[in-house]
Amino acid sequence: MQITRRFLLGGAVAGLATPAWPGPPDTSPWPEQRPASVLVARSAQASEALIDAASLGGEVGFAVINLRTGQLLESRKPALAMPPASVAKTITTLYALDQLGPGHRFATRLIATGPLAGGRIEGDLVLAGGGDATLHTDHLATMAKDLRAAGVSSIAGRFLVWGGTLPYTREIAHDQPEYVGYNPAVSGLNLNFNRVFFEWKANGAGYELSVDARSEKVVPRVNMARVSVVARDLPVFTHDERDGREEWTVAASALGSGGGRWLPVRHPEIYAGDVFRTLASAQGTTLPEPEQVARLPGGAVLVQHESEELSAVLRDMLRYSTNIIAEAVGMSASGKRGEAASLNGSARSMGDWLAGHGVTGAHFADHSGLGVESRLGAGEMAAALVRLGPTAGLRAMLRPFAMPEVGGGANPVQVAAKTGTLNFVSTLAGYASTAGGGELAFAIFTGDEARRAAAGPVESPAGSRAWVGRARTLQQQLVARWAKIYGA
Repeated sequence: MQITRRFLLGGAVAGLATPAWPGPPDTSPWPEQRPASVLVARSAQASEALIDAASLGGEVGFAVINLRTGQLLESRKPALAMPPASVAKTITTLYALDQLGPGHRFATRLIATGPLAGGRIEGDLVLAGGGDATLHTDHLATMAKDLRAAGVSSIAGRFLVWGGTLPYTREIAHDQPEYVGYNPAVSGLNLNFNRVFFEWKANGAGYELSVDARSEKVVPRVNMARVSVVARDLPVFTHDERDGREEWTVAASALGSGGGRWLPVRHPEIYAGDVFRTLASAQGTTLPEPEQVARLPGGAVLVQHESEELSAVLRDMLRYSTNIIAEAVGMSASGKRGEAASLNGSARSMGDWLAGHGVTGAHFADHSGLGVESRLGAGEMAAALVRLGPTAGLRAMLRPFAMPEVGGGANPVQVAAKTGTLNFVSTLAGYASTAGGGELAFAIFTGDEARRAAAGPVESPAGSRAWVGRARTLQQQLVARWAKIYGA
């Protein structure tokens, strides 16, 4: 056991003019093309010139809507179904707020199935997850301390872990590399975004290796996951599961003199139990190794940890684009509807919910946008921002999007948006306040799916970073042009 103080390390061409409506439309606002004004036609031509200059290949779709009137100002292929990437998290946010409410909290509990006598629980102790994807090691450390303060020093029965609040998912997206920390398992009991930290340092004989569950205050060693170094070039990592433990190998040629990275966990309940057992031992409470159970036993709640309110959880999820939080809150929202048998089923339920609010045509494979099978048109995305965003207070939850300086000073256009990035996919959706007092909602989807498919499941294929850079420049240019043309 090693527990020390450490700080957490990371981690269509013509514009479409439509009549304004006094309230939200009944369906997605895609009227037939009408004669455009000279100003709009010129703006559309200029947008095409910007797209040509970006040299992205693939497809570009966008839509910009007057937020006050609901008038569609300009669009290009607005109904073209494209991967939304992390922009999908804005829909998940709206879904979760609607189904669960902004004040919802997720609870993680320690339950005793028998009475406490002489410091010993005469029964089992259960670490029961409540769907909290923000639970981290410091929270478990506090729960271990509170358990000891409740008088528990040992148990007569088993130490059980339960994550059945949410359906277990081994990974969020199947087309991602096995070893990336942003594609972990998801269950009702999660810890540290279901990642462990692998650290290495070269010594004379090879490498000193460690796997831990670090957070801001403590760094407990992890026993259920191990890494060994193998003399090879590729693959960089391999993963196997043996007797409930996770076995990683890493290529020696990839390590250098030292470093660290987060690796995903595929057995989150056992992981959380493993770490809690170590933390409890440090407080003087002895527990056996954790055992996973499919059904939650009844008993008395001894200790309970609650997450922050959902509104705060979602704000952080949007700003830091945390995939596992999106999946957990999305499945929790579907559970409230009685429709969370699987992650994919929950994502379909979210699409049904969105269609019920008049925005049709979306297909979601998950709640985070990590899976490339999700499809959404930029027009549908912009319509959702107009129809659902203001009531939910979405803009205040979005991160400011940097606009280029004007004349050496700050850009007067204020943008709050969600970005999305996959290999050869870059998306942006949000709101813009213009210097002339205009309020716009927009969505821009870019993607070269042929290049993405050809690259395969690698972390950063050749050319992808430069491609995304050009896409982001295009997004800035389009928003700046719309603010100028439609900003009054």
